[in-house]
Amino acid sequence: MSTQIELEPASAQQLESLSAQLNERGFLFVPGELAQASLEALSPQAVRDWPEFAASWNDMPLDQHMADGGRYRRRRYATLSAASGSSEIRLEPHQPHYQTVEYNPLNGGVIRHFEPVWKEIVSGKTVTGFLKFGLQVFGALVPDAKWHIELHQFRIEASPSQPGKPTPEGVHRDGTDFVLIMMVKRENVASGVTTMHDLELRTLDSFTLANPFDVAMVNDRRYMHGVTPVEQIDPSQPAYRDVLVATFRNIDR
Repeated sequence: MSTQIELEPASAQQLESLSAQLNERGFLFVPGELAQASLEALSPQAVRDWPEFAASWNDMPLDQHMADGGRYRRRRYATLSAASGSSEIRLEPHQPHYQTVEYNPLNGGVIRHFEPVWKEIVSGKTVTGFLKFGLQVFGALVPDAKWHIELHQFRIEASPSQPGKPTPEGVHRDGTDFVLIMMVKRENVASGVTTMHDLELRTLDSFTLANPFDVAMVNDRRYMHGVTPVEQIDPSQPAYRDVLVATFRNIDR
């Protein structure tokens, strides 16, 4: 899919400010109202397909690669490529997901196959706006990057007998350059607090992605992150946390 970035001056200044803050701090929480406005500035009618986008979490297969035996995570996966300063985002042929045990001591060291994110979702306006948002902010920090992008849909489910673990590997790095996380929906769950840490595992900050469009951005080379388990509030109702995650790795080094 190809996209053309066109920003109003105020929106460009806003994204430049986010890039500057991320460069200084290494991680950011962006409230949903600001994140949504940025998506809409980058892609006209960016969230027009939000109902279909959010509904695509309702038909995801169970993650069969959980080394802890947990059955609380559902996911789909896609890989894309783009270059800083380019208007083109390319969906790559579907491929397995792999992390070393250095970055994922629970599930690393194993080639993992996941069902692909539906093509109509990947090419839809919400995902396009989300990826352009990341390209704009991260591209300002690495202007000559050629990005390998991995896109993940996650649903973490909680039950009376088992909390859901958004980061079952614990506090970690993803082995990439930048991580972009957007809240899609929280239903009948408590906790799920994002925690930020330095490379010595000292806790630096915490915040909760509570509302649709709430975003976290992390410089994965500088900081580690984790999310506390989510717990079911009403045991008679479904309980889950839906997020979209994109990792950006510069392969032109």
